[in-house]
Order: sequence, then C-alpha cells, then structure tokens
Amino acid sequence: MALTLHKTVVLVGMMGAGKTAVGTALARRIGVPFLDSDEEIVKASNMSIAEIFERDGEPFFRRKEAQVITRLLETERCILSTGGGAFMAESNRLAIKEKGVSVWLNADLDLLWNRVKHKDTRPLLRTPDPRATLTELYEARVPIYAQAGLQVKALAAYSIEEMVDEVVRALKTRPDILEDI
Repeated sequence: MALTLHKTVVLVGMMGAGKTAVGTALARRIGVPFLDSDEEIVKASNMSIAEIFERDGEPFFRRKEAQVITRLLETERCILSTGGGAFMAESNRLAIKEKGVSVWLNADLDLLWNRVKHKDTRPLLRTPDPRATLTELYEARVPIYAQAGLQVKALAAYSIEEMVDEVVRALKTRPDILEDI
C-alpha cells in the first residue's frame, strides 16, 4: 500500500538515536526525499561539523543550523534529520511545529553510549569523560525532546526496518501527516 506524506517529518533526538539511518530508510519507504540538516551545513560551509565547532564555536553553529532547518522546512515535504542539539532552540521547535511534525527517536542512555563511544565525529563528546558529557546532555535534553509531536521508543533489539515500522505506525496516528492511499 502506498503512503502519502502531508507534512515534513523532522526526526529529533540524541546523537546515536538513529535519526540518519532510520530517516534514510523511512524516506525510501514513503518515497520522499531524505535531508540531513548537518549534511546541508557541511555542504554550505565546506567544513565538517567538528571544524565549524572548533573554528567558530557552538553558538555560530547553532545560528547556521537554525537557518538551514528553516530553509529545509520550506522545501518539498521530506524526512528531515536534525542534529541532536537542534530541537533545543525554541525557534527551531516552533518552526518545526508550524511547517511539519517532530518525531523523537527516544533511545536510552546505554544504547546511545554503545552507538557513539567509538566515534570521534561528535564534537560535543571531545571531553576528558565523554560518557559523563553524554549523560549531562541526555539529562538536559530529554525534557525538551519530550515536547516533540510524536515519540517512538528506540530499542537495541530493533533493526532499522523495525524502527521504520514503529515510526510509520506513530505517523499513521496522525492522518494530517501520513496516510495510506
């Protein structure tokens, strides 16, 4: 059965929650484009996220991120993956709510740590104790992520396709967002 997407779906959540992997598979299943706000920032700046953080700092990055998210929300309906901190900005939350719907991929701290501990591409985790840093970020962000329009629990046992099934199931509870045709 074919699916029709009526609004852009914005995947939010912590680094390692699966936003890019699930978003790519979800876009393929629905038949819409997949966009990643971090990738768009990298393309526009011709620098990696880590390089932007190092050269210009996090506040500069967050301003660019907000500009890119606003621009992407104005394009065709799609699946949009955002960086872990993007949803923290109230202006981003309001723009997403106005133009689309946010879906929180809710992964617990242990799952997130298992997914990110061997990667050095996470500028916020370049600290003496990255696990403690991840824990602090998690505790600060979860109450904000909980404001997302929809929530899908991410489990270690789920394959990417099973996570996509869960997201589609959640989206179908809102026929103004996704419906069978």
